[in-house]
Amino acid sequence: MPRVYLGLGSNIERERYLAAGLDALEALYGHLDLSPVYDCEAIGFSGQPFLNMVVGIDTEASVAELARDLRRIETEHGRLPDATRYSPRQLDIDLLTYGDSAGEVDGVQLPRAEILTNAFVLRPLSELAPEDRHPVDGRSYAALWDAFDRESQQVRRVAFTWRGREISGE
Repeated sequence: MPRVYLGLGSNIERERYLAAGLDALEALYGHLDLSPVYDCEAIGFSGQPFLNMVVGIDTEASVAELARDLRRIETEHGRLPDATRYSPRQLDIDLLTYGDSAGEVDGVQLPRAEILTNAFVLRPLSELAPEDRHPVDGRSYAALWDAFDRESQQVRRVAFTWRGREISGE
């Protein structure tokens, strides 16, 4: 069963929609492994800051099934199908990795390029799965974070509680 990492983000009613995304993912895939939550500046547009985190799941679902499920969850939580890439959103869920898959799989480019370029993805991933290795680069996520230019993008760990469980503290 492949290990899958998903990136979750929200900059509209952030706590509400992040929690709703976790609820929907748990209903579909069962147990979720959760990173701490980070407050992150919007990248690519001028907007409210995001809350971002990474979720790990184990699933037999194919990449195509996952992609379909993730789009449905986003749409059910207010995301417009034609929303521009860099824009405010209630809920954004990205498929970051699917096991060791690399290249285009079912129309999805894996692993997601943002792992290597965006602190809001790499930082939580490096905490959730520090020893796991990037399927193409080969370095561990902890090593990638150690080498990342942290001055270029600021992320700040924030307190977040889901279903009475403290996911992260400040």
